[in-house]
Amino acid sequence: MELRHFRYFVAVAEAGHFTKAATRLGVAVPTLSRQIKDMEEELEVLLLERTQRKVKLTAAGEALLANARQVIQGFDAAQSQAQRAGRGETGRLEIGYVASAVFAGVLQRHVSRFRRDWGSVELHISEWPMHNLPEHVAEGRIDLAYVRAPVLLPESLDMIDLDSESFVLALHAENPLSSASAVDPRRLASEMFIMPEQSVGTLRVGELGGFSPLIVRQPGSLVAVLALVSLGQGVAVVPQSVMSKVCLPDVVFRSITGLQIRSWLGLVFRRFDRERVIHRYLETVRELSNRSHSA
Repeated sequence: MELRHFRYFVAVAEAGHFTKAATRLGVAVPTLSRQIKDMEEELEVLLLERTQRKVKLTAAGEALLANARQVIQGFDAAQSQAQRAGRGETGRLEIGYVASAVFAGVLQRHVSRFRRDWGSVELHISEWPMHNLPEHVAEGRIDLAYVRAPVLLPESLDMIDLDSESFVLALHAENPLSSASAVDPRRLASEMFIMPEQSVGTLRVGELGGFSPLIVRQPGSLVAVLALVSLGQGVAVVPQSVMSKVCLPDVVFRSITGLQIRSWLGLVFRRFDRERVIHRYLETVRELSNRSHSA
C-alpha cells in the first residue's frame, strides 16, 4: 500500500462520492475505484458501502480514516520540513566568537537581523579562545566564527571583513601616564604589557616606541586582560570599543600617539560549504556590512 492510496481513500471519504473525489484528485473515476478496491483487497476488509448516489464508510473505513489523515499530514510535514531545510529556512547553526565581537555590537546586529528573517533556524552561540576558532570551523565543530583579525587561516577557510576600529591604551588610574590625554609609545618602553589574544596592536606600539614589549601575561579574553590592568599588573593595547562596554575599577583608557593601525573583526567560514542555512547567514552579514560601509 502506498501513500496515494491513503490520499484517494480520504478524498472519497470526505467527498462521499467517487465522481466528486475523482474530480478533486484529477484522476479518472475507474482509476480511483480500482485503487480503493486494491486497498480493500490488501486489508481484507470492506472500507466503503457503495450505492449509485453516494458512498458511506464502514466501521473499518471509519477506523482507517483518522489514521490515514495522520499519515498524509505526517508525510506532508516531513516533505515541507525537508524543502525548507534545503532552502536554508530551518536548521541549526553553531557560531563561535571572541568577546570583542560582542563589545563592538557586531554579533548582536547580525544575530538580531538573522533571527528576524529566519526565526526557524536554531542558533547555538558560544565564546571561544581566538586561536581555536579557525581550526574548529575547518574541522566542522562550528559553522562560523567571529575573530579579531588579522589571523592565519587554513586554505579551506575564507573571511568577510567587518567593522574596524582604533586601538587604545588601557592602564591603571594610578599609573603616571594616565595624566596625559595621549601617550607617546616611547614612554611605554619600561611598562609591563598584558597581551590580548590579538597581538598586532601591542607589537605595533613596540615598533613605534623602538622597543620590544615586555609581555608578562596573556590571559585570553579582553575582560581577563582588563581585570589584570585593574589590579595594577600592567598596561594593555585593546580595541577602542571596550572603552564604552567594559567598566572596571581603576582602569582608564588613553589614545596612543601615532598609532594608525586599526583593529577589525572578521567572520570566518568554510570556503566550499554547501549548507544553505550557512549561506543564508552569510547573506545577512554581507547585506548589513555593505549598508554599514555605505552609510
